[in-house]
Amino acid sequence: MRIDKLLANMGFGSRKEVKKLLKAGVVKVDGNVMTDPKEHVDPNVQDITVNGEPIVYKEHVYFMMNKPRGYLSATEDAVQKTVLDLLEYEDLIYKPFPVGRLDKDTEGLLLLTNDGQLAHQLTSPKKHIPKKYFATILGEVTEEDIHTFQKGVLLDDGYQTKPGKLEIMESGPKSTIYLTITEGKFHQVKRMFEAVGKKVSYLKRVEMGPLQLDEDLLTGEYRELTEEEIQQLKNAKPIDL
Repeated sequence: MRIDKLLANMGFGSRKEVKKLLKAGVVKVDGNVMTDPKEHVDPNVQDITVNGEPIVYKEHVYFMMNKPRGYLSATEDAVQKTVLDLLEYEDLIYKPFPVGRLDKDTEGLLLLTNDGQLAHQLTSPKKHIPKKYFATILGEVTEEDIHTFQKGVLLDDGYQTKPGKLEIMESGPKSTIYLTITEGKFHQVKRMFEAVGKKVSYLKRVEMGPLQLDEDLLTGEYRELTEEEIQQLKNAKPIDL
């Protein structure tokens, strides 16, 4: 990779700004001053420093976030806060983006990465990657609802959802449930319950494919995925509910 592209990718400014850094003689490769922006380097093999600080380069990053309410699952918004506002600068420079979306008022497991191939694999409707949610429902959730969800629910716009696996934890005027679905239509969980005359008052995603939300992550916190978790996601298989 060209040294100017590497440094630009690492957040050291535009190509023009990076050229100024190189010209100033503050960039070293294996201890030698590097001034030519076109020179190729291998960040996985060579030691690269800027102003004496070592550069650690990664092609792809993978983060698990426990998304809080009030944040958009987007990379930018002119008015509202996005999940990227919760990231540290050293992680932002890799330009990660949310994989799929969680509604603004929905909490829980959100994956952020700059690996476009994996993101497509996890969100493509053809892949049938399961997503599991915990929810509090205003209204009594019944065995009839389980059967209705298993067949697929007719939404308000005429769309028939794919089958969903509904598990009742507690049933009453206020019910608690788990729901697993393999697609991600706009407000889908809320609209599925509206279709059977009930309302979601709290929603949290707890699983995405083989990945489970880390219980040690407080709301708004995030961490890098382990190598094992990354491989599990890459090997995730579609399922039929």
